Amino acid sequence: MGRKFVVGGNWKMNGQSNQINEIVNNLKNGSLDRSAEVVIGVPAIYLAQVRSNLPKSIGVAAQNCWKADKGAFTGEISAPMIKDVGAEWVILGHSERRTIFGESDSLVAEKVANALQHNLKVIACIGETLEERESGKTEEVVFRQTKALVPAIGDKWNNVVLAYEPVWAIGTGKTASPQQAQDVHASLRKWLAENVSAEVAQSVRIQYGGSVTAANAKELAACEDIDGFLVGGASLKPEFVNIINARQ
Repeated sequence: MGRKFVVGGNWKMNGQSNQINEIVNNLKNGSLDRSAEVVIGVPAIYLAQVRSNLPKSIGVAAQNCWKADKGAFTGEISAPMIKDVGAEWVILGHSERRTIFGESDSLVAEKVANALQHNLKVIACIGETLEERESGKTEEVVFRQTKALVPAIGDKWNNVVLAYEPVWAIGTGKTASPQQAQDVHASLRKWLAENVSAEVAQSVRIQYGGSVTAANAKELAACEDIDGFLVGGASLKPEFVNIINARQ
C-alpha cells in the first residue's frame, strides 16, 4: 500500500524567535527524505513567521483551533485565521488538550469538522492513558475516540492523518515497543475497515507519537501499519532530520 510517510513536529509551548530560526534553518539546510511529508506544529503567535521562512514543501500546522469561525472566544484562534497566515494544517485532540484542558471526544469532533470545512488538513490525535492500558482498555479508548471523529470527517478522510499517541509515552522517555505500537495501529485499521470502509482503512495514514527519537525511529518506521510520527521534544532538536529520514 502506497501511503506516504508523514512526520509531524509538535513544538508545543516551546521556542522563541532565535530558537525558531535555528530550527527552521536546520530543516532548510537538512537533506530531507523527499518521499516523506513533513508538517511542523507551531505556537500560534509564530505561525506567520515560520510559514514565511520555510519552503512550501514543508507544511505548517497550528496546534489547536476553535470550532467556530469567529466570535467572543477570548484567546482562541479560528480555522480562517490559520489559513489567512498561510498555514495548511491543524493538530486537534492532542492528549494535552484532552487531559489538561478537558476537551471531550465530542468537542474534538466539532473542531475537526470545522477545520475540514475550511479545507485545513487535520492531524487528529487519539490514545490511552497508562491506567487505561494497564486495565486492558487501549482498544476501547482508541476506538471510542475514533468513532466520535467519523461523522465529523465524513468524506474528507484524504485531509486527515490519525496520530496514535499513548499518553503514558508522551514526554516520559517511555516508548511503546514497535510491536505494541504496530498492534494498536493494525487494530485501528481493522476497526476502520469494519466501521467506515475498507478503502479508508487502507488509505488513511496513522502516525505514532510518544517519545519518538532518532534512536528508535527506524525500528518503528519499519512496522507495516505505522505511517509516520508525531514528534514532540525531539522536533526541537537537530535529530528531527534523522527522524524524518527514518525510512531511508
